[in-house]
Order: sequence, then structure tokens, then C-alpha cells
Amino acid sequence: MILRTQHLAALKRQLSNFPVVAILGARQVGKTTLARQLQEDWEGPVRRFDLEDPDDQARLADPSFVLRDLTGLVVLDEIQLRPDLFPLLRVLADRPGTPARFLILGSAAPELLNASAQSLAGRVIFYELDGLALNEIAPADTQDADWLNRRWLRGGFPRALLASDLQLSRDWRDAFIRTYLERDLPQLGINLPALTLRRFWTMLAHYHGQTWNGSELARALGVTDKTVSRYLDILEGTFMALRLQPWHANVGKREVKAPKVYVADSGLLHSLLGIGNLEALLAHPKCGASWEGFILRELIRVVGAKRNEAFFWSVHGGAELDLLILKDGQRLGFEIKLTHSPSVSASMHSARKALELDHLYLLCHGAGEPWALAQGVTAVPAANLVSDKWLQGLPRAATSQ
Repeated sequence: MILRTQHLAALKRQLSNFPVVAILGARQVGKTTLARQLQEDWEGPVRRFDLEDPDDQARLADPSFVLRDLTGLVVLDEIQLRPDLFPLLRVLADRPGTPARFLILGSAAPELLNASAQSLAGRVIFYELDGLALNEIAPADTQDADWLNRRWLRGGFPRALLASDLQLSRDWRDAFIRTYLERDLPQLGINLPALTLRRFWTMLAHYHGQTWNGSELARALGVTDKTVSRYLDILEGTFMALRLQPWHANVGKREVKAPKVYVADSGLLHSLLGIGNLEALLAHPKCGASWEGFILRELIRVVGAKRNEAFFWSVHGGAELDLLILKDGQRLGFEIKLTHSPSVSASMHSARKALELDHLYLLCHGAGEPWALAQGVTAVPAANLVSDKWLQGLPRAATSQ
């Protein structure tokens, strides 16, 4: 078991300031394990309820009677199964002296948790937990890139990444996809044919790293544009997909206005595409897009960017930028290339000028020290993403956010 110390520190800070802290993330991403690590280090009484456990469900038949007298830390796992608890948590959070702090764990975004935002507004802070990051799994010697390829190929789900061999990792991911479609979504009240949503998810994998074209996907599935948009909302709301919004620089009318779409986890992407090993991945047409999505999420984590601080930029038939982050008054650009020998392109020069970037980083494969490619442009081997030391001029960000 990997001790996720940075996440633990962040959660302790949040629990000291908010009566309710919600850890949100995909199923099996490590929320329960992280909560247990926090429980072991908590000074004071701890009570945990697993809302999937029939015994705990029975104990909470009258939740007000059970929860009202508890003190210390109260953990409610799989909160999306009991949205009726949110109004009660609001009442308990408003008690004088805050005798209990509530740590709730959920596998859906607040938009899919009925009444959560309204009931707990101002009392809850949301903490999104992603898969295992590079800084959590990096060996002492990061000059060998095998660990980097392993994380890229298998994804960040702990059981997939830490499986004893590649076949077990593949089997776990295949089982996860099936369970998500056949059990997890119906538990959220989302009743869609599993086969239909799997077809959409697989098609989305083939569009990974491209701009969203709902009409094209709708025609392929024989449904309406509104229906495929709902499918994407569901995948994004359950942390299975990522939408990266476009940035409009007002430099012309031919800027791309549609978001880019990604399968959130690289390991699930490879399973949906039927990619079994590194050799098959490197030969696959979506190899470059897979690398882009993997590194993009790591970059957002390292920089500590929020959703409304990360964009891409593209002009139809012209220049583009994989990632633009606006943070602390700076404009930082990132290009992501699956190469060991990166070079500055005309598109990068255009992006620097049009977006008035403070600095442009070109993320490439491998290990080693970053080096300057041109004025204001730095090449950064991906192994450097274990920390933020390579960032120039940006205040150090908390990598756990």
C-alpha cells in the first residue's frame, strides 16, 4: 500500500476549516484506502459507515438518531447511494462548536449527487482524488523510464498499476469497465443500456484528444445530439472522461470553439482500444493522443491548476497549443510530444505570440534534465513531472491539489 502523504496533509487542512469534506473520484481510485489512512492518524474518536454494507445500511435506518450524538471524525463511504443524508448533514454541520467532522466519499461529481450542492453550500469543500500520480510511484532513480511507461500503459488505478503482471492489470481494467456500466451507473439512478454506453465510450476512445463532434457521434450511434451530450456528461460526472475547454484569444474568427475530449485514465483508454502491451501501444494510431492525455493530466496536477484555469487553443487549419494554464497572473503554454528529440515548430512560435505566453514548455518522453530550445521555450522530459522544480517563475504549487 502506498502512503499518499500529500493528499493526507491536504485533507487534514480542509477538515480543520470545514465541517464536511467530500473526497470525490472514480470507483476504485483509492478513496477508501486514503480515508483509512486518515482514520489511523486521527486524534480522537472515529466512526465509519460503508453505505454499500447491508449492516451499515441497517444501522442508518434512522440516520438522525445515529449520527447526531457522534463526535470526532465520521466517515460516510459511497455517499452517492444515500443522497437523503445531505439535508441532515447540513443540520449537523451547523451545530455550535462543530462536535463532529464529516468525511464523505463519493464516486460522482456534485452535479450528479442530488441536492448536495444546495444542501451543503458553504459547509462542504470538495477534494478530487485522481489515480496514482508520478510523484507517488517514482523510484529513487528516475533516469530509467520503464516506470513512466508502466504508469502510461496501465493507468493510475492502484489495482491496475500495481498488479503483479500485465495480464492481471488488463483483466482488472476489463472487469472495472463492465462493473461500472452494469452496476455503478444504475446505483446512481442512471438507467441506460450497458451495451449502448459501452459503444459510446469506445467511440469516445477513438476520438481521444480530438475536438468534440457530437453530431458525428450521434449519427454513428443512431441517436440525437442531445443524447450523446448526455452520455458525455455522465462519463465526465463519474470521472471517466475529461473535457478541456477552448481558449478564445480574440485573434481571429477561425478559432476552435468546441472542447477537446479525453478518456480520463490512460489504462482504461488502452483497454477500450484493445491495446494489450507497450509494443501494441507504440504501433497504434492513437499512441500520440494517448501520451498527450496522460501527460496533460499530470501537468494540471503538478501546476495545481483548477478546471477554470486550464484550456487548449487552436485555430482551424493553423496554430494550436495542447495546454494553456492561467495561474497567478501568468500564462504558461505546454506542448506535449511523444519524442526524445523535441524541436520548436512554427505553430509554437505562433501560439507564443498570439497568446502572449510567459513561457512555453515542451513535454517529451524520457528522463534527464530540462534544456532550453529557444528564448522562452524549454524542453522537459516527462520524468521531471515528479515535482514542479522545472517550472520557471511560477510560485510553487501544492501538487496534491
